[in-house]
Amino acid sequence: MFKKEIVDDTEILSPSYQLPIILIFLSFMLLFLKIGSWPTIISASFSFFLLLQAFTLRIKITKDDFVVLQLGKVIRTFPFENWIAWRMFFPYFPIIFYFREKSSPHLLPILFNPEQLKNKLMKNVESLEIKNN
Repeated sequence: MFKKEIVDDTEILSPSYQLPIILIFLSFMLLFLKIGSWPTIISASFSFFLLLQAFTLRIKITKDDFVVLQLGKVIRTFPFENWIAWRMFFPYFPIIFYFREKSSPHLLPILFNPEQLKNKLMKNVESLEIKNN
């Protein structure tokens, strides 16, 4: 008898705190511009929100789906069969991930390891990548 080997091609991307930490630093640098404290408060609040999201959100990529998890619970699934295109903006310092489904476009801040994301997407939906000019 032969055993059927099942290969699990699921990967949960590692978190990356780089973007929120840089934004927090830049938020506090606004204090030196003498434009008031409100821009700093608003920018820092958004930056801390992104940091919280980096701690709680995870991206799981399976053979067929792009899955968003929050504290281990699936909150949204995006099947690759519905994707039209994808792109990582600013490839040397990736901060935004864009993908378009048949129904709508999506922009996500990169709060996860961009190299892992790119490698998995190249493996699963390489033909849909929008090339950087």
